[in-house]
Amino acid sequence: MKLVIISGRSGSGKSTALQALEDVGFYCIDNLPAKLLPELISHITDDDAQLKRVAVCIDARNLSSNLEKLPDIWHQVKRNNEISVEMVYLDASHETLLRRYSSTRRRHPLADRVDNLSDAINFEHNLLSPIADLADIRVDTTRLSLYELRDTVKLRVAQRKDQALSLQFESFGFKHGVPMDVDVVYDMRILPNPYWVPELRQHTGRDKPVQLFLQDSDDVNAMIDDIKAYLEKWLPSFTQNNRSYVTIGIGCTGGQHRSVYVAEQLYSHFSGIMDNVSIRHRELN
Repeated sequence: MKLVIISGRSGSGKSTALQALEDVGFYCIDNLPAKLLPELISHITDDDAQLKRVAVCIDARNLSSNLEKLPDIWHQVKRNNEISVEMVYLDASHETLLRRYSSTRRRHPLADRVDNLSDAINFEHNLLSPIADLADIRVDTTRLSLYELRDTVKLRVAQRKDQALSLQFESFGFKHGVPMDVDVVYDMRILPNPYWVPELRQHTGRDKPVQLFLQDSDDVNAMIDDIKAYLEKWLPSFTQNNRSYVTIGIGCTGGQHRSVYVAEQLYSHFSGIMDNVSIRHRELN
């Protein structure tokens, strides 16, 4: 049995993620009281062999007393050898959550406990922090459309082969902020910048002119080789420590040229030697 727990702050896309899993055959339960999780697992493993894949959403709509018990319940569930369990935590920037609630005019589930929407979002962040720390994968939905979020959940969770490590490369621009969901960050701003070559400025790291410019740089090639060597050496340790997902952030100034090119080179290399490798260009999507 495979169990996926979806959690995260309100407005981050939990319903969309749950629907994406339902579309690919998961039996889904929204707003499950955390204290009922062991009973649900016991019932499914004992009585219903047809339910091989189950997804539940547990979030701030739970009673606080239930949420406080979730870390202990989580560790108890992880020790159950009959199931494979993973937790996916969704989040977005404070400003994005404010904008989403303002546009939909929905009421925040914690509105009764604080004075305004901004305080409710902050309160929820603190309330769910212990759960966020348990997550196998964190997804920053700040810049994701509904369709991109659905694709991300399907690709990284539902379609992951066996229990092998899922590796994702994500390019980004530092001037737009470091993504919240990356585990390791590499800085490409010390490399030659195609932006300052007028005829390359309008291209990206996916385009041949920029690729030719960067592949002729010894520094660029050395950087790529060093990152490959680090990951090849240490990724097995992530697996040995029961990590199911690793996201590698590759950043440059604007997220258009150097980071995109390096991420593409790394993706090409590791997809040839591993399953479950994906790539995302945050500033290009």
